[in-house]
Order: sequence, then C-alpha cells, then structure tokens
Amino acid sequence: MVLYNGMTLLDTIGPMTALNAATQVYLVAETKDPIIADTGNAILPTTTFDECPKDLDVLFVGGGSFLVLKDKAMLRFIADRGARAKYVTSVCSGSIVLGAAGLLKGYEATSHWASRDLLPLFGAKPVDARVVVDRNRMSGGGVTAGIDFGLTLLAKLVGEDVAKLSQLAMEYDPAPPFNSGSPKTADPEIVKRAKEWMGAMSVQHAQFVQEVSHAMPK
Repeated sequence: MVLYNGMTLLDTIGPMTALNAATQVYLVAETKDPIIADTGNAILPTTTFDECPKDLDVLFVGGGSFLVLKDKAMLRFIADRGARAKYVTSVCSGSIVLGAAGLLKGYEATSHWASRDLLPLFGAKPVDARVVVDRNRMSGGGVTAGIDFGLTLLAKLVGEDVAKLSQLAMEYDPAPPFNSGSPKTADPEIVKRAKEWMGAMSVQHAQFVQEVSHAMPK
C-alpha cells in the first residue's frame, strides 16, 4: 500500500482494515519519514521503495493530492512493482496514479465520481461502480468504497468465508443517514452545490492531469 503526502487516509485505512487480519501489509513510501494525509493526520511507512519486496501479490494506491503525479520516484516504483504484481489495485483517484504509471491502458476502472472522467487520458475505460474488476486490475470508487474494495480483494486472495468474517468483525453493515452518497441518488440541488464547491478545484485538477498525460510517452 503506497503512501504519499496529501493522501486521503480513509482510501487506505478502509481496505487495510479489511485485509489486515489475513494478509501481510507493507505501508510503502520513499523514506520512513511520517506521511501527512490531507486531513492533517500522520501515518508512518513500514518500509521504503528500496526495501519493499520486488514481487508482490497486490500493489495498492489510494487517492489524494494529484501532486503525486509529478513524483517520478513514486511513479517508477508503482510501474516497476505493478509490472509483476498479481493484482494492481486502487481506491478513489488512486486509479489516476496507476494510469499515470502506465498500468491502466485498455483496462476498465473506476474512481471518485469527480475524477472518473479523467481515466481515458491514460487509456482506461471508466465504469460507474463501487468496485470494478478487469482481469488483474481492481479499482474502488470514492473513499468509502475502499471497504467494499478491500472485502472483494480479500475474497479473491483467501476466499469468501474469510472476507465475510472480516466484514462481520468490522460490523460493516452500512445504513447511511442520508441517501446522498452518489450523484445518482443525491438531491439535484445537493449535486449542484457539490459541483460548485469543487468546481474551481476540479478544473485545476483536470488541467493538471491533462498536462501529466500529455507528457507521458506515447
């Protein structure tokens, strides 16, 4: 599980909680210095790019700040491990990072609803779903979809019974207080306000990602 400054903590902690009891999880960064998430929380890497095993069952990238797309050492690490990993995976805008590392060309994938339309810039096929599996690529939607993703991945790794045990142990039985977790179900006025709230930021992000994609080797 790759860490970087500006990451969205729940993108990683959700699936990590689902996977933790039945897998060995490496929290990987370039150094072991604390990583600061977009909420201000610090998380400590357990290994570095150089120390991380060369062959992994799963490579995972969560979403967060798009500045990571300019981190050449990070993208080299992701491309290298992703070339050999049994599963190449992401949650939220982590799929954009996988795309920037050249790992999603020709694959279906999902992302947060506000960044899903950027996936074709990297040759990926966007799908509106909580979890998308295309061969050995697996991606989760925005933030909270990380738990759905983690349980789906756990079932593929060690079987459905273990995944069901993990779900029960977490008491993952969602009953949200509002039916407003997706543009498909939220009131149109709420969707409008969300788009306005994220508007300028979304335009800047889209322009930044387009610049990154245009700079990639064709």
